[in-house]
Amino acid sequence: MQALKVLVIDADVGSAELLRLCLEKEGYTVASAADGADGLAKFYSVKPDIILLDAVLPRVDGWQVCREIRKKSSVPLVFVTSKTEVFDRVLGLELGADDYIVKPFDGKEVIARIKAIFRRVSPPEQEKAASEIHYDGLDINITRYELKVRGKVLDAPPRELELLFYLASHPNTVFNRDQLLDEVWGFEYYGGTRTIDVHIKRLREKLNGVSKQWSIETVWSVGYKFALSESAEKKEDNNV
Repeated sequence: MQALKVLVIDADVGSAELLRLCLEKEGYTVASAADGADGLAKFYSVKPDIILLDAVLPRVDGWQVCREIRKKSSVPLVFVTSKTEVFDRVLGLELGADDYIVKPFDGKEVIARIKAIFRRVSPPEQEKAASEIHYDGLDINITRYELKVRGKVLDAPPRELELLFYLASHPNTVFNRDQLLDEVWGFEYYGGTRTIDVHIKRLREKLNGVSKQWSIETVWSVGYKFALSESAEKKEDNNV
């Protein structure tokens, strides 16, 4: 499964960095541009899955960037900008933006809106793919909450399955325990990070020896990752 690519076009270093951190925490790949001309160049070279665009940019402003992109593509595009007037919001949407977020923004809201856009624009085949993960000897369906190991359905509590699905959705990406608590248990969970270790231990007991192509690895002093072997990673890339 390949990470979705986000292009952030924003001259404000602070907000661009905040967006990058929020997006990378969610497993997105982020490319950045600090002016409109560079943003258009990155649009053609990166071929992003979604664009976050400020209206206030040097060289070529965000309105014109949006116009140029819409001549070529229907890629999801969200204005994230300090332009707060109703006229600006209407203009952005009329130019073809899928959403309009005013600075200062909350990172969680930006992520939620991005996910909502992907749910709207994804065809049924992509929605199905996003709910299923398949590796050697391992099949996870998060919609049915079903875990299969070597073709046999195994019982797994919902949190265990959600944790495994999240890690396997971001192969070779290291997450610390707080990140996993936020993503799987939610921001309102106030328990200790020890619960992550317990769930990882139980998953390892279920999955021990299933395949040499993948494993749940501990990254000491950091957290955990779903590690793919080099051959398995190449196979994933070829299937994209």
